[in-house]
This record gives sequence, structure tokens and C-alpha cells, in this order.
Amino acid sequence: GRVLVAHNAAFDWSMIAREYARAAVTAPVEQRLCTIALAKELRLPLPNHKLESLAAHFGVVQQHAHHALDDARVLAEAFRPSLHAAAKGGVRLPLLECRPLTEWYDSPVTPRAGYRPSQGQGSWRPSRKRPTCPYPNPGRYESDKPLMQGMRVAFSGDTSIDRELLEDRAVEAGLHVATSVSRLTSLLVTNDPDSATSKTVKAKSFGTPVLEESAFTHLLRDVAPAVSVVVPKPSPSSE
Repeated sequence: GRVLVAHNAAFDWSMIAREYARAAVTAPVEQRLCTIALAKELRLPLPNHKLESLAAHFGVVQQHAHHALDDARVLAEAFRPSLHAAAKGGVRLPLLECRPLTEWYDSPVTPRAGYRPSQGQGSWRPSRKRPTCPYPNPGRYESDKPLMQGMRVAFSGDTSIDRELLEDRAVEAGLHVATSVSRLTSLLVTNDPDSATSKTVKAKSFGTPVLEESAFTHLLRDVAPAVSVVVPKPSPSSE
């Protein structure tokens, strides 16, 4: 029932979730917090996002770097002042849901010479069911105008903010997070608009607006409410 805290929590949770899925039992945690994401939210002046840099910033001494017990101790000691800084600055904690891995999918793998897999190749993937966006799609994003509830947003490539956290915030703001790009997509968010990913290629072919992550997160602070749709009443028929 507590929050799982880890440095690069997405990696740790993916490993833990796979083991719980293999055992066919439910993990006893519902939320996780990544201290890398928290450091970014606090805008800590770190040279990089390694645990040793976070420890040095808060004056925590590492005794046995990369040893599990000492790493856990160091993280705990660096996490406490991070929490205090977040509370003092009114910074929202980047909590994410620990979604269980419930779906198995096949992934074709070319076996090595002399390798005999005892079971079919594949992997677990998380169940990711979002509630349906309650707002109609107002169309494409227009430059120099605010985002509007109901807009269909797709993401491509790496993001500085954890992707799940970024998607969750978009949903909370009333946007529709899409897994692909189509003619109905309002905008594509990517930090590498010149890449040749399928989403960026489709966005260019459809003329879909493209925004970098920083511009998108700035607009996400003030999303315009959806335009209410008025359905006209049918006129009474004359007899």
C-alpha cells in the first residue's frame, strides 16, 4: 500500500512487474515515484541524473556505489531533502500508477546457433486502458493559440519528462492521447521533428502541427475548455 521509490523507477518497476506476472500474483504497490523525475521537477542543478550526482548535491556519502544495500541507503537519504524541497516549493510529486503486466505478446526472435527455446519467444506488456476522452475533437492545434480540451495528441521519441507522466498530465488536462498519427491528430509532440519515425513521417504527410516537449508542457498549464456542442431541437412537424 506504500509508494515504490527508485532511481529510474521505470526500469525497476518493469523488472518487478515481470516477476509478479510470471508468478501470477499482484504486486502490493499501486504507485511509484522516480527520483530522477523528481529532481527534474525540482530543477536541481545536477550535471547528470546519476545517483552519485543526486547524492553529492545533498551531501550524502556513498560507501559502496552500485551495491544494492548502500544504493538504497543513499537514495533514502537523498530522497528526504527532496521531499522537503518539493513541499516547500509546492512542487507536485511525479507519482505514476504501477500498472500490472497482464498481456502476453509474441515477439519473433532469431535464435542463436545451438540455442533451443523451451517456450515460445515473447514478453509481457502492461495493460494500458485510458478512459475515453469526454470532449469532442476541436480540430488541429493552431500556432499562438492555447490547447483545447478534446484535442488529439500523439507523442514520438524520447521525452525529458517520463512519458507516462506526460501522457497522464495531458489526459488530466482534458486532451485525448493517441497511440498513432492520423488525419484527426491535432498535434504531434516530439523533440526530434526531423527523425524518420512512422509518426513524424505521417505528421508531415498529413500536415499535422508538430511541437517540442517544452512548448507543449508550457501550453499544458492553461488548456482552454471544450466548446459545448449545442444539438438543435427538431422543429415540430406539421400535420
